[in-house]
Amino acid sequence: MIRIAVRPDPIDVAAELAAVEGQGAGAVASFTGMVRGDDGVTELELEHYPGMTEGALAGLAETATARWSLLGATVVHRVGRMALGDRIVFVAAAALHRREALDACAFLIDSLKTGAPFWKRERRGEDATWVEAKTADDAAAKRWM
Repeated sequence: MIRIAVRPDPIDVAAELAAVEGQGAGAVASFTGMVRGDDGVTELELEHYPGMTEGALAGLAETATARWSLLGATVVHRVGRMALGDRIVFVAAAALHRREALDACAFLIDSLKTGAPFWKRERRGEDATWVEAKTADDAAAKRWM
């Protein structure tokens, strides 16, 4: 089962994990991304292109499911304004064995950073700047090709 959600609501990690764990897997790997206060960031805002973003995330989850024979994959991504410490993204992969679950989870988080259309703006007090794509994110995604 693949579950994709892009929404402004807070992410309930316990509920998302329970849904993935209920799929009869031997292993579930998950990742939760949080808003960091690097370089004085006080708030983060994410925008997306509705429909296109969900489609891109579903394509990544389908690739992961086929590549690692997953029993389930979940990607939940927030959009809108978020404060320091808020959850931005939750990714989980359920498989029969831990290696498949761990690799699929890493693939999903590395790939969505470059493969899904999100626009990120960081606020530092009254100043706001759009965040450019990072070379490190491209390198992380390329290791799965």
